[in-house]
Amino acid sequence: MESMVDNLNFWKGKKVLITGHTGFKGVWLSFWLKKLGANVIGYSLKPPTEINMYEIISLKNEIDSIIGNILDLENLNKVINENKPEIIIHMAAQSLVRESYKNPLETYMSNVIGTANVLEVIRKVDFVRSVVIVTSDKCYENKGLDIGYKENDSMGGYDPYSSSKGCAELVTSAYRQSFFNPKYYSLHKVALASARAGNVIGGGDFANDRVVPDMVRAGIFNKELKIRNPKATRPWQHVLEPLSGYLLLAQKLYENGIEYAEGWNFGPKDNDVKTVEWVVEEFSKRWKEKGGKLDWRIDTDSNPHEASLLKLNCTKANTVLNWQQALSVEEAISFTADWYDAYKNKCDMKKITLEQINKYENIECKHEIH
Repeated sequence: MESMVDNLNFWKGKKVLITGHTGFKGVWLSFWLKKLGANVIGYSLKPPTEINMYEIISLKNEIDSIIGNILDLENLNKVINENKPEIIIHMAAQSLVRESYKNPLETYMSNVIGTANVLEVIRKVDFVRSVVIVTSDKCYENKGLDIGYKENDSMGGYDPYSSSKGCAELVTSAYRQSFFNPKYYSLHKVALASARAGNVIGGGDFANDRVVPDMVRAGIFNKELKIRNPKATRPWQHVLEPLSGYLLLAQKLYENGIEYAEGWNFGPKDNDVKTVEWVVEEFSKRWKEKGGKLDWRIDTDSNPHEASLLKLNCTKANTVLNWQQALSVEEAISFTADWYDAYKNKCDMKKITLEQINKYENIECKHEIH
């Protein structure tokens, strides 16, 4: 069975633009692409947190890093036209549910207008071939059912963040039908897809109001850990899992054009859909095995609404793209705890990050063999 690791040579020499490269997922993706030999251009705001992976691994020394706002259409247009990327993976976004309650308009501007800006620039150039717009598993209309949402289910969103991601999907669909229609691929030569991933965990995430970074702050800096929704169920996966899906999808779009120009889910298997409480307990166990301390309690304060149950159906990616999950949720938590333990012990984090990417590639390759 084919997978992303079967085609690592594809990326050598490819010119790839990543928006949001200073964020958690963006840093991992940019560093991975650099390792694979791609010419990576990053376009993003400054890192969103004081402590951040972008600076920890000195990513600015690895790629062509440009600090800019996707809402600045003129500058975005200038950067894309000057660099002429063949492949664009759009990840820049306001990515936190609770932040969207505090700043809903900013969330809609970043996630909806920002996406439209990227697509509008692509519409007017002739060198981009493959485009992946990254949204979220929260883009679906969540009916609280114990089912995995499929790619053709309705877009929705209770909170501003989720709604903005559903809107970004609708914008992507409209541009695909209006300007990058598969019927006229021979004229525009742009293959456009969207990608929806589950809850990602991994080393290097220091965002506020996310369960793993909150645990890390409690474990490293002796902060009090309060868990908001311990019974909330989510599709947990290591950050490299959906990124491998994005890379595979971008390659398929580049090589096969319109055949893969649609929406795709990248999430874990059903048995890796766990409660927040389970993840906290599992991470705490790993952390204590390393000599750390981690105590937590339930946050009894009034908190904004968040969906209690969320699952993805990834059959389409599994069967059509031949994308497969390589790490169990236990392995994902182990990878994550190992990274933060190395950070706590002041190890060479660029080396540690590279080692984890190599380890992931080897695990995925072994999975394919068997």
